[in-house]
Amino acid sequence: MITVFDDMQRLHNPSSFLVAGKSQPMPERPERIDMLLEGVRRAGGRLVAPKPIGNETLSLVHDARYLAFMDTLWERWHRQPDAAEYPAPNIHALGRSSLAPVGYPDSVVGQVGYHVGDGSCPFMDKTWDAARASAATAAHAARLMLQGERFVYALCRPPGHHAASDVAAGFCYINNSALAAEILHRAGKRVAILDIDVHHGNGTEAIFYDRADILTVSIHADPKRFYPFFWGYAEETGRGAGEGYNLNLPLPRGTAIDDYRCALAKALRRVGDFAPEILVVAAGLDIAVDDPFKGFAIATDDFTTIGGDIADLKLPLLVVQEGGYPSPSLGASLVALLEGLRS
Repeated sequence: MITVFDDMQRLHNPSSFLVAGKSQPMPERPERIDMLLEGVRRAGGRLVAPKPIGNETLSLVHDARYLAFMDTLWERWHRQPDAAEYPAPNIHALGRSSLAPVGYPDSVVGQVGYHVGDGSCPFMDKTWDAARASAATAAHAARLMLQGERFVYALCRPPGHHAASDVAAGFCYINNSALAAEILHRAGKRVAILDIDVHHGNGTEAIFYDRADILTVSIHADPKRFYPFFWGYAEETGRGAGEGYNLNLPLPRGTAIDDYRCALAKALRRVGDFAPEILVVAAGLDIAVDDPFKGFAIATDDFTTIGGDIADLKLPLLVVQEGGYPSPSLGASLVALLEGLRS
């Protein structure tokens, strides 16, 4: 197994995010990296660093205007008189998804409201550097797959699956799983994405929602009472050419392994019907019973079972790290998942 990782991902180190309108300690912090690296060490394999990537690569899945905004956000924000230390929206472009388009402001304050979707995407001076390193990790892993590797783990942090083409949200700034899938697709590979994070991958869904060439499947906690709230419902099946190429399998909070495997079986049948050449697994370890978000009740040994079920497809696997936050089992959950996927 090859693991791709860039130590620059540690540079993003926010202390807090908003929950129910209140500032809370940030679970998506550099400490995650050491727990995951310990899991990598136990799982074995070679650790490699990615080459840096530029906006030409990021623009495969992200809007050029969004990338320009992110490139200059920190500097422009701090030109504002009496601005807060960290950029944060005080207004949102609520009409952006309606039939009537919204305007695009020149003001950095307005642009933050346009491009930052919620209060769980704090931006610091080195956030964009870390996010780009995370994306480079996924991109390098995709290129290794194109060179003939059949199993690669991309240790990406910050995660990516809530980031849409022009919106950062849910700890996510660049959609790593989508970028990896698009690189593979443009190289002529037929690709599916299976997202097993406890939160719905709404950014990934949005990027591919109108397309039939990349299948997106997500198993997650029911958004009626769980982030991201507005997306992740079973009725979202794709649009236009993409109709039938998005599958959401929302499950109740507290779901344990037996019911989870039933949903996973449906997901894998759909993936099998699509017949991809490579499967991108958006690997959220936050389905664990002791994860701080407490969405599902998946025990450590259950990750081996989940990985084994996925491995039964006999497909080359690109595993992209999504969620999974500091907990006693985080490293062990990764080991168990990787062992199952390699079975």
